Amino acid sequence: MAVNSEPDWLWRGTAEIFPHNADSPNSLENLGVLIQGDRPLRVKLGIDPTGTDIHLGHSIPFRKLRAFQDAGHTAVVIIGDFTAQIGDPTGKSEVRKQLTVEQVKANAESYLAQLKPILDFDTPGRLEIRYNSEWLSNLDLGRILELLSTMTVGQMLAKEGFAERFTKESPIFLHEFLYPLMQGYDSVAVDADVELGGTDQKFNIAVGRDLQRHFGLKPQFGLLLPILLGTDGQQKMSKSLNNYVGLHEDALSMYSKLEKTPDRLLGEYFELLTNLNLGELPDNPRQCQKLLAREVTTQFHGAKAAIAAQETAEAIVTQGKAGNTDSVPEFCLGEVVFPVKLAYLLSATGLCPSSSEGRRQIKGGAVRLDGDRQSDVNQEYQQPEDLDGKVLQVGKKKFIRFTVN
Repeated sequence: MAVNSEPDWLWRGTAEIFPHNADSPNSLENLGVLIQGDRPLRVKLGIDPTGTDIHLGHSIPFRKLRAFQDAGHTAVVIIGDFTAQIGDPTGKSEVRKQLTVEQVKANAESYLAQLKPILDFDTPGRLEIRYNSEWLSNLDLGRILELLSTMTVGQMLAKEGFAERFTKESPIFLHEFLYPLMQGYDSVAVDADVELGGTDQKFNIAVGRDLQRHFGLKPQFGLLLPILLGTDGQQKMSKSLNNYVGLHEDALSMYSKLEKTPDRLLGEYFELLTNLNLGELPDNPRQCQKLLAREVTTQFHGAKAAIAAQETAEAIVTQGKAGNTDSVPEFCLGEVVFPVKLAYLLSATGLCPSSSEGRRQIKGGAVRLDGDRQSDVNQEYQQPEDLDGKVLQVGKKKFIRFTVN
């Protein structure tokens, strides 16, 4: 490969690289030139652990980060334990709730555990994990004033979210203005060559470039990645919208959600969530759905679990039974008070959001126990042993297996 060419993996699933001069391949504004240079690049990706769970939408920049690792570069993961106490205001219509130090620490540990199937944690020199409290908690007032002096109020109000809130006369607190500056200062602290982020992070990444320039460093490149649409095909993937696939989910749940991916999203999902050759995908959309589900599930649970999940999902659809119940998520009945009604169990297991919804699903014929349709909304079970080992199912893709202990 010529030194001035850009590798295919760099642009796969990439929305934008900036600055970028495609007409001048020898220009230092081409990231591809640096990628194939003599030294490993420092590629930054920051995460604010404001929650405990990561979904497939969050995984996209980490997959790109892994591609940089595999190409010989250093991934620098910034755990925003300091900035998470403020919260990124990007895309928010109101001020975010500030978290405690303890909450942020617990969330960070959960995030890192979920990232192990994606990133290379083992090869020496391929991963740095840094906490931005290391430098941000030690900033004195003089340095903070220096940071503030690099941006005008007008520039800050141009940021998406701030402009909308200002127009609506919604409160914007001064500490929120500090977030982009602190996030940008992370790039100074770790001397980043490249920063990854979603398309909604361009403002923050550009601030990092400005601050690096201010402090005499070479400005980083920004590499932006698409925001993944959720499984509903309508809005971005979000836990609050219940259109997400969580990285922590068991193999069967993950497979079952992904095999229902809308046809029009298949190309995007394959490009952003797998490394498969896009020119060799099946022509049949149903085969594509199964391939996608199996491939992504394999990434997080291994091939054996993915195959078992596929077999179980197919058995549920074709036979009305859970087939290989080893891969069905379990629910322990130890804390359930018997006798108990079926509608309550549907709520307690999370298969339905409430007992009333459970009754509605029973009336609609959507509830099965070990493959047998349940139609009595007053169905009651007297002891745990009546349910031990049985699979409770709602619809085609929601199910759990009961255990006594």
